[in-house]
Amino acid sequence: MANPIKLLIFPVSDVEKAKTFYNTFLGTEPYADSPYYVGYKVGELEIGLVPNSQDLISYIDTDDIKGSIKELEAVGGTLQGDVKNVAPGLIVAAVKDVDGNVMGLRQQSK
Repeated sequence: MANPIKLLIFPVSDVEKAKTFYNTFLGTEPYADSPYYVGYKVGELEIGLVPNSQDLISYIDTDDIKGSIKELEAVGGTLQGDVKNVAPGLIVAAVKDVDGNVMGLRQQSK
């Protein structure tokens, strides 16, 4: 499962203040801007701002999200919630590592 991190989600309490900061920090405007998600493309990496989220989450892409979850559970990971459809053709899941850090998996649905 040696996949590069493709998406970093930052929890934010004030979307407008966060956008001002990240517009300056990243030197670009968001490509997606909604009340529940603000997304920036920075090279191969996507930076997402999510209001009222609790955790910084890094996501990797996988071709088999259910198989990846089983692999991570076998080494002490714990699935958080259900696998979710979050956009047309995109499913995600969150897994806590052995120290309680949340990691994300995402798969383009077939």
